[in-house]
Amino acid sequence: MRYTLFEGQKDGLILIARVLMMLLFVIFGWSKLTGFSGTVAYMASDGLPLPAVAAIIAIVMEFFVGIAIVIGFYTRPLALLLALYTLATALVGHHYWTMSGGEHMANMINFYKNLSIVGGLLLLCLTGPGRYSVDRE
Repeated sequence: MRYTLFEGQKDGLILIARVLMMLLFVIFGWSKLTGFSGTVAYMASDGLPLPAVAAIIAIVMEFFVGIAIVIGFYTRPLALLLALYTLATALVGHHYWTMSGGEHMANMINFYKNLSIVGGLLLLCLTGPGRYSVDRE
């Protein structure tokens, strides 16, 4: 009863949340796409096997899945898939427990940011995209 003020705004707020949450993915996915050779080199320097394949996966997940979630297309399953991807990137790319100094702190921050994003994606998976979406839930 106390939160009825937000009920009328729910779909609009879900749209804003989808857009804001996906900004990070779309911006960096686009950067990876337009700088593909640099992305592959970065993946190789990070020790990932098959760096070109890893770069393609990162681009698809960040840019294309990010755009799909913004427009609300297959939102629930893609939010779950992106949550798993984000958890994996936290574990693979931000393993702060093996680092020291400034690198330790920067990666700890990014690791926990990724976990927070996973939480938001799981919530989006649960709530759905709202009325302002291709899915129109």
